Amino acid sequence: MGTVNRAFVSFDYDHDAALKHFLVGQSKNPDSPYEIHDWSIKEASPGWREEARRRIRASDVVIVICGEHTHTAKGVAIELEIAQSESIPYFLLWGYAEKVCTKPTTAKAADKVYKWTWENLKSLIGGAR
Repeated sequence: MGTVNRAFVSFDYDHDAALKHFLVGQSKNPDSPYEIHDWSIKEASPGWREEARRRIRASDVVIVICGEHTHTAKGVAIELEIAQSESIPYFLLWGYAEKVCTKPTTAKAADKVYKWTWENLKSLIGGAR
């Protein structure tokens, strides 16, 4: 297998933590093109933004998991804004097949939300977006 990308996962901690665990599980597949370190910042502290910036800078790609309440998740909006300002590639992933998922408020109008399939995920990690 080729290069393994370090992925930072941004998600709504209050509503979509299970989705992040599914994504971590997929990273363990033998043909996975990415690895995830548990870089979630569980509690907002005075320095959490700078810590998030440091972790995002250390990543090759940011995966934003979109759920039903992502548009209200301030932390996700800030993490995406950091990825944009640091020019870290990112993509938005549709978290629930049978639910209406929303983008973070800092997503660009042109940002597509991609269907979460294993083949899509591998392509998106590889830069197909």
